Amino acid sequence: MAGKLFYNGTILTMNADQQVFRPGYVYIEHDVIREVGEWKEDGSLDHLAAQSSYVYNAAGKVLIPGLINGHTHLFQTFVRGVSDHLPLSGWLREIIWPMSLAMEAEDFYLAALIGCVENLKSGATYIMDHHYIHTFPENDASVLRAMVDAGIRGHLARGGSDLAGEVRLRETEQMIFGSTDRLLDEWGGAASGRIQIALGPLNLYGCSRGYLERAAVFSQERGLISHVHVAETSEQIDNTMARYGLRNLELLHEVGLLSENTQVVHGIWLDDGELELIRDKNASVIHCPVSNMYLASGVARVPEMLNMGINVALGTDGPGSNNCQDNLEVLKFTACLHKVNNLDATLLPPMDVLRMATNGGAKAVGRSGDLGSLESGKKADLVAVDLMKAHISPVHRASSALVYNANGNDVDLVVVGGQVVVENGRSTWVDEQEVLQRAQARVDLLRSKLAVQYPVFGERY
Repeated sequence: MAGKLFYNGTILTMNADQQVFRPGYVYIEHDVIREVGEWKEDGSLDHLAAQSSYVYNAAGKVLIPGLINGHTHLFQTFVRGVSDHLPLSGWLREIIWPMSLAMEAEDFYLAALIGCVENLKSGATYIMDHHYIHTFPENDASVLRAMVDAGIRGHLARGGSDLAGEVRLRETEQMIFGSTDRLLDEWGGAASGRIQIALGPLNLYGCSRGYLERAAVFSQERGLISHVHVAETSEQIDNTMARYGLRNLELLHEVGLLSENTQVVHGIWLDDGELELIRDKNASVIHCPVSNMYLASGVARVPEMLNMGINVALGTDGPGSNNCQDNLEVLKFTACLHKVNNLDATLLPPMDVLRMATNGGAKAVGRSGDLGSLESGKKADLVAVDLMKAHISPVHRASSALVYNANGNDVDLVVVGGQVVVENGRSTWVDEQEVLQRAQARVDLLRSKLAVQYPVFGERY
């Protein structure tokens, strides 16, 4: 049986014992890891190379489990860098809503494909894409098709809002749940199980209470993850307090949407009682530090969450509020943000940050049993990062080098389900240049149209 062997590198297994093998090896068959351990030069492991159809010498590299990007909006690839000086509300009105309404179905495919490739090339083998733009019936399928074509694993959280600030993006409950059922029928388990569907009520100020209550029943009946923006800004707390006399997380709990299958995205403006609710319901928080800083939304109480035993995963958020999808970059931002916010340099050592990006992400998507670590029996999702770079080497600790030195450009190899999808830092499944050229031509056209009404799209400096 032909397998694949990755040997002679540093292996950060991220297993329960946090084992590190240096040098170590990972041997996989089909889409499953069969062996992980110390690499020996005495010939005792030569049989693995002999029976492998693919052999990768990882000298100078560190092998880690595929990172899990717990929250993004892939369509926003088309708006990265349009404006870098707006808070959330203005950013939505002036950037996100105009562009999303101007984009056509094929634009959503191109934007998502670029986003998937970028995620893979920065070490993420799994993404949770929160897609809430349904201007064309085929928009969801366009994003899902991009995920399949890029070779990535992940969920599409079918977003929906019946009270969106932009009325043209509002949908009825019948539209939202009918579409989600169709997606489950057509795409659930697609691409050999790489693709899954989740429910994604947009947020707690753009959704009616009736919709949220129905979403709770719908997700429970179908066993779906519920992925929701919660308490991203202080204004959002004011909104639900004025409408219901409840804070964001309290409302989520009261309508029945808080459970172990819930992903609380951002969770910045949560009080002590809300954190206790998350802990008691065994929900997960998706922390997006770059986006939170970019939009000046605030700082989530991540160190406190971890001390309470709350599961925290990491996300890039969409390229519109991050400008990139560099999952390795997120590691450094996570550590540095909380150190300076708490004036405590001891917070979040490298392995704690890596646990959020791997174990935490796997738990958040209900995949602790087969993702999030390099162990026998788990899915063969792994990433090799080149440490022999002037901005990284010499290396004392691989974990520190990953969190504080490496970035997406240092990813050399990515394997998803046993398939090599990135090699020598390039996608093996997508013609990157062709896709980028097509996307740039579309963005240039969209900018010229939008600039008439929105001057920010006409700025060239």
